[in-house]
Amino acid sequence: MFEDESMIRDYQAIASTWFPKGQQKKIPTYGKHQGSKLLATVDYESGEIYWEEHEKYDAQVFQSFLENIVVKYPKGKTIMILDNARIHHAKLIQPFLQQHVEQVELVFLPPYSPQLNIVEGLWGWLKKSVIYNVFFSSVEGIRAAVKSFMDEISKDPKRIVDRLCIRL
Repeated sequence: MFEDESMIRDYQAIASTWFPKGQQKKIPTYGKHQGSKLLATVDYESGEIYWEEHEKYDAQVFQSFLENIVVKYPKGKTIMILDNARIHHAKLIQPFLQQHVEQVELVFLPPYSPQLNIVEGLWGWLKKSVIYNVFFSSVEGIRAAVKSFMDEISKDPKRIVDRLCIRL
């Protein structure tokens, strides 16, 4: 499976769009810089998405995420492909990885290669579908929209595979 993190900010994401001449779309803002921090995995084979939202990213949050992955996938070994973010290499998580060496293995992508991580496609899909050119009056509104999107696409894992996973 592939893993990555993303921040969905509460200030607006403006993207290119079409509008009638003289009727430019205006997106309000309220000038705060809060947001929702997401961690997610995409199972390349099944299209299953597992995701969590947190207030911050740090090694402790990442370890908790890994613990939840071990519980969610108790049989066999989970190979997790991910980038080289600091939290993925933190000393704090090393004892956990050593203790669960039969259950989870981290495989790191080459530096500066986000195009190789299929979760990046999930983030693009999420942002385009949920936040581009939309005003949310609160972080709770963003969280609800993100949850609704994730719940909806998770109903059809084949669609996820077809959209995000490269077929060889």
